Amino acid sequence: MISQDNPFATSSELPYALPPFDRITDEHYLPAFEAGLAEQVAEIETITENPEPPTFENTVVALELSGRLLSRVASVFYNLAGSDSNDAIHELQAEFAPKYAAHHDAIYLNEQLFARINDLYQRREALELDAESSWLLERYHTDFQRAGAGLPEADQQRLRELNAELSTLSTQFSQNLLKDTNELAVVVEDVSELAGLSADSIAAAGEAAASRGEDGKYVLNLILPTSQPSLAALEKREIRERLFTASVSRGNRDNEFDNKETLSRTAALRAERAALLGHPHHAAYVISDETARTAEAAVGLLERLAPAAVANAKAEAEELQTLLEADEPGATLRPWDWSFYADRVRRDRFDVDATALRPYFELNRVLLDGVFFAANKLYGLTFTERHDLPKYHPEVRIFEVFDVDGAGLGLFLGDYYTRDSKRGGAWMNTFVDQSDLFGTHPVVVNNLNIARPPAGEPTLLTFDEVITAFHEFGHALHALVSDVRFPTFSGTNVPRDFVEYPSQVNEMWMLWPEVLANYAKHHETGEALPQPLVDKLLASQLYGEGFATTEYLAASLLDQAWNGLGVDDEIGDVQRFETAALEKAGVALSSIPPRYRSTYFAHIFSGGYGAGYYSYIWSEVLDADTVDWFKENGGLTRENGDHFRRELLGRGGAVDPMVAFRNFRGRDPEIEPLLKRRGLAGA
Repeated sequence: MISQDNPFATSSELPYALPPFDRITDEHYLPAFEAGLAEQVAEIETITENPEPPTFENTVVALELSGRLLSRVASVFYNLAGSDSNDAIHELQAEFAPKYAAHHDAIYLNEQLFARINDLYQRREALELDAESSWLLERYHTDFQRAGAGLPEADQQRLRELNAELSTLSTQFSQNLLKDTNELAVVVEDVSELAGLSADSIAAAGEAAASRGEDGKYVLNLILPTSQPSLAALEKREIRERLFTASVSRGNRDNEFDNKETLSRTAALRAERAALLGHPHHAAYVISDETARTAEAAVGLLERLAPAAVANAKAEAEELQTLLEADEPGATLRPWDWSFYADRVRRDRFDVDATALRPYFELNRVLLDGVFFAANKLYGLTFTERHDLPKYHPEVRIFEVFDVDGAGLGLFLGDYYTRDSKRGGAWMNTFVDQSDLFGTHPVVVNNLNIARPPAGEPTLLTFDEVITAFHEFGHALHALVSDVRFPTFSGTNVPRDFVEYPSQVNEMWMLWPEVLANYAKHHETGEALPQPLVDKLLASQLYGEGFATTEYLAASLLDQAWNGLGVDDEIGDVQRFETAALEKAGVALSSIPPRYRSTYFAHIFSGGYGAGYYSYIWSEVLDADTVDWFKENGGLTRENGDHFRRELLGRGGAVDPMVAFRNFRGRDPEIEPLLKRRGLAGA
C-alpha cells in the first residue's frame, strides 16, 4: 500500500490534473513506483482470471484502464530525469530501469492475456467495433506479437534478460552523456577569446560561468549536436577548434563517462533480440512497424539523397576553403571553420548577418506573438499564463490553453533554458495525455536549451532556436488538439517516422509574412524586422543545404549501420566502425562530421530513435508536400487549420497514419517538394 500522504497516491486535484510539483519530493518516487507496479499486476491478474469469455470491454478496455498510478509517477519521474535531474533521480533511474522493463515483459509476455487478445482478434469481424476500437485491438495484437508473445518459454526468458540489460544500458548512456557534457563545457578566462560573439552572448557565457562558481570567467555550454552555435561567430580559430573538439569528445575519452562499451553492447544485444523475434537485425524489426515498413525503404531514401547532397556540400566547401585561405594562407578547411565562413558567405552574398537578427528574436515575443499567434490563426487557440500553478523548476512557464469555443483544452509548459540538470537537445513530452476514456485533458511540456542571460536582460534567440521553438510547439499541438478515446492513441503516439511530420509543418509559420511581422520586432525599439532583410533571409534559405543535408544523412546512415548489425557481425573498435560505415555510405567528408557521432548519439542509444533517425527526412517528404498544400490553399487560415486538425492532427494514432495523410491531402505524398526545398532536384 502507498501512503495517502504520497502525492502520487491519487489523481491530482489541480487544473487538468497537473502534477502537484510543490508537494513532490525525491522520496515519493520509489514507493509510488512499487505500488504502481503491484497495482497494475493485480489489474492484469483480474483480466486474465476473469471466468467470462473475453470481450473488448473486459480485456482490451480493461487493459487500457490499468496502470493509472504507475503512469502518474512515471510521467513526472521520467520528465524530470531529462529536464531537472539530480543524483537521487539518477540512482533511482538506474535501479528502476530493469524493473520497469521486466514489468513491461510481464504484461506483454503474459500467455493468458495474449490468449484473450488473440481470441478477440480472430473474431474481430464479428465484434462490430467502431473504427478506433477496431484499430486498438489490432494494435494490441501487433504489439504483443512484436514483444515476443507466442515464442517458446526459453526464448521469452532470454528476451526478458535482454530487455532488462538494454534498459540499463540506455540509462547508463544518457547519464554518462549528461555528466561528460557538463564536464566538457569550455571555460574561457579572457573575454578577448570570445571576439565575434554578440554582447548578450558574452553576458550569457558569463552568467553560465557564475552559475558554476567561476565568477569572472566565461563558459560555453555544449548543445547536443556536433556543431555548436558559437562556431558561426567566434573569430579566433583556436577557440573554435577547442569548442569543436570538446563537442566531439563527449563519451569518447576513456574516462568514467565513456560510452563506447555501452553502445557496442547495446548494438549487440539489439541484434540478438531481433534474431529471437525473427528479424535479421534491429533496424528490420523497428521499421517493420513504421510507415516505411522496411529498412531497405528507409535506407533507400537516404542513399538516393546522399550523392546530390554530398556534391552540393563539396561545392560549398570549395568556396569556404577560398575564404579561409584569404585569412590564413595554406590553411585547410576544418569542421570548426565551416559555420564561421558559411556565415560570412551569408553576410557577403545575401547581406544576412545572423548576429544582427537576434535582437528581433526575443524569446517572449517569439513565443506569445509568433508561436501562439500562429496557433490562434490556424486553430483558434488562445493562451493565458497561469502564475498560480506549481512548477517543477522556477524557470518553467505555464499557460492554460483554450479552444476556439472558449473551453479549456489543456496546459502548456515551456522550459526553455539550459542548465546542468537538463539533458541536451530539445523535446516535447506530456505529463497527462488526452483521453475521452479517462476524461483527461493534455498537460504538455516543451524543453529547449537556450543560454540564460543575466537577470533583467532579454533572451535573444538565434535563427535556429526560433525554428526549434516552432518545431517543438508543433509536437505540443499534436498533443493539445488530440481528440481520441483511448490513451494509447493520444497525441504523438504515432509511428516514429510520422511523429516529426506535424512538428516540421509548424516550422513553416516562422517565416510566414503575417506571423513574422507580428513577432520579429527589435527588443529595444519595437521596430519590425525590415522587409529588405526579410527578403534577403528568404533568399539565403537554400544556401548551406549541402552541409545541412549531408551532416543529417551521415548521422542517419550511421544509425542504420549500428542497428543493421546481425547477430554474428563483429563490431570491434567503435571509431573504426563509424569511419567504415560513413565511407561505405559515401558521406565521409573530413570537414562535415555527422550531426551526431556514435558516443553522443543520444537519439539512437537512449532516446527511442534507434534505427529511426531517418524519420526526420522521411517525415519531411510529407511536410514539404503539406507546406505546398497550405500555400496552394491560402496559407494561414482557420479553414486550412481546421482541415489539418480534423483529418490528421487531432486523430493522433487512432487511424493508420498514411490513411490520415491521404484524408488530409487527398492523395499519397510526393517527394518532389522535398527535393526542391533541399536543392536536390537531380536526386
